[in-house]
Amino acid sequence: MNKLLNLKIKDEVFDILNSCKGITMPEKRSDFIDLSLGGKDNMIFEVKYEVEGRGEVVEAIVTRCKNGIVVNYPDVYMRRRDPDSLIIGDESETDKPRYKDVYGDNFEEVRKETFEWLKKQDLIVYGFYAGGKEHGYPALVIAPLNAAFFGFALADIQGFIPRSEFEKIELFEPKAVIYVAPPFRHTHFNGKQVVVHNRVNGVHEIFSYNLYPGPSAKKGVYGVLLNIGEMEGWVAAHASTVRIVTPYDNVITIMHEGASGGGKSEMCQQMHREKDNRVLLGENIITKEKIYLEIKESCEIHPVTDDIALVHPSLQTGSKMVVKDAEQGWFVRLDNITHYGTDPQLERLCIHPPEPLIFLNLEGVPGSTCLIWEHTMDEPGKPCPNPRVILPRRFIPNIVDDPVEVDIRSFGVRTPPCTKSKPTYGIVGIFHLLPPALAWLWRLVSPRGHANPSITQAEALSSEGVGSYWPFATGLMVKQANLLLEQILQFTKTQYILVPNQYIGAYKVGFMPQWITREYLAKRGNVRLRADQLKPAKVPLLGYALEYMKVEGTYIPKFLLQVDLQPEVGEEGYMEGAKILTDFFKKEIVKFKTLDLHPLGRQIIECCLDDGSLEDYVSLIK
Repeated sequence: MNKLLNLKIKDEVFDILNSCKGITMPEKRSDFIDLSLGGKDNMIFEVKYEVEGRGEVVEAIVTRCKNGIVVNYPDVYMRRRDPDSLIIGDESETDKPRYKDVYGDNFEEVRKETFEWLKKQDLIVYGFYAGGKEHGYPALVIAPLNAAFFGFALADIQGFIPRSEFEKIELFEPKAVIYVAPPFRHTHFNGKQVVVHNRVNGVHEIFSYNLYPGPSAKKGVYGVLLNIGEMEGWVAAHASTVRIVTPYDNVITIMHEGASGGGKSEMCQQMHREKDNRVLLGENIITKEKIYLEIKESCEIHPVTDDIALVHPSLQTGSKMVVKDAEQGWFVRLDNITHYGTDPQLERLCIHPPEPLIFLNLEGVPGSTCLIWEHTMDEPGKPCPNPRVILPRRFIPNIVDDPVEVDIRSFGVRTPPCTKSKPTYGIVGIFHLLPPALAWLWRLVSPRGHANPSITQAEALSSEGVGSYWPFATGLMVKQANLLLEQILQFTKTQYILVPNQYIGAYKVGFMPQWITREYLAKRGNVRLRADQLKPAKVPLLGYALEYMKVEGTYIPKFLLQVDLQPEVGEEGYMEGAKILTDFFKKEIVKFKTLDLHPLGRQIIECCLDDGSLEDYVSLIK
């Protein structure tokens, strides 16, 4: 224990570390591989626990492959993040469900039981910096050693401090501690993914009662950053960011926000092409007509962030937002990689990585190469919709480590097909220009959208909550709404756009709208769209639609810019969809009308509730 005497932390943590069977502090990333498999000679390892009343329960199966380790969960429910997993264990300010209200008792008793359970285990323990070493906050992980794959996942996403470096730190005072106790999922929480956040005496405790990294190793740490930001007056944006370099050396930076499934990871990916190198823009679901584009030379993609962008006050220099990645590795979803050749760069990186990777929900055969298009089956003929790989940033080509200025903030929304016979909110054109007031309103509502692959809910249209990061936040939603509005008011030289994915009216488009928009905006240069190119959309929430859009000498069909022009949709189907969208926004925004809301925010909400015009929204923030 001498090695941990530099820890400044509660006595009860020292009690765990002093009483447990043993402590392993990894020195190298490669140490995690053997630890994850229970030994260097093992090819398959079951992560299992004795559960009172049930006997032995296997939580995960880890397989050693040539290109990394593959983790699979026998319980299908554990293969995606439960959006309702976050529970608050403390008495501090929150709009989230409290433990005592959900379970009828104070959390303290279960907290003590968790500590007693950890004392009986061999543990893996290490430190990291939530948000990165330069602008982040010290944190500690305490987990059972047989769940080392979870520690490996967290270390790749958040970074870790090697044992030898940790020993040299004079004083390490964690602002956050993650405790992992998987059997409690069964003994206390009826098999559910539960992550309890307990903010006490300046330390943000996260109790992870499951082994899927999404709710705790990734989003749990995000919750720590959001809590700190709420206290300090800044926001960690739920966004991917790319610097795009054209063949003519134009440079533009886009930050893409949105609910899970909204295209954040895809914004950092190369545009998908057909075998003949053409780009399939869309396919009509009724006539089966396909629209292709010839794009001879794509822009270079220089990724900056994948999911969490620090908008830290110390980074800001002027009227454009400056962001930096809050993560050391990216939790990349692979559901759109369905066969060889879909994304050659990503496939190459995963098949021949510089160092072994961690794959989740993919087929893993011991000693073979894990292929990212071979997704684990949830049931016969139904692949898991949430296959993942964790990519350390340093492995990613053209990665940008320095802070960047954001030129355009886009917001992505998953849209369903829309037709006359079945009208939906799938009426968003290839992209829309939003005035700042509407940009805030979309972030307030953050539609979760159609066929979301990342989470367990299947509801067609629901709200992810303020900022699209609300499922991970622990504080007050109105405070977050105010911070987002103040952020928009601060950065006056930012443009805002709205981009759909999956469907535009009757056309299946996947993520092509954001790839085409990215290409188009970069190649035209960092200049504002001309007035003659814009037309107020028929529903004010969609801001301005495009009158024309020319890519590589080819005009995009106007019916992909203005969905009411599609004969399969028509004005009647469009207006039905507009009503669905407008009614949904009105239902979601009324809860923000409190005395604590920024006065301008109240005006924007009232504008929406009163069916204000686009000009009304424009006039609110000039």
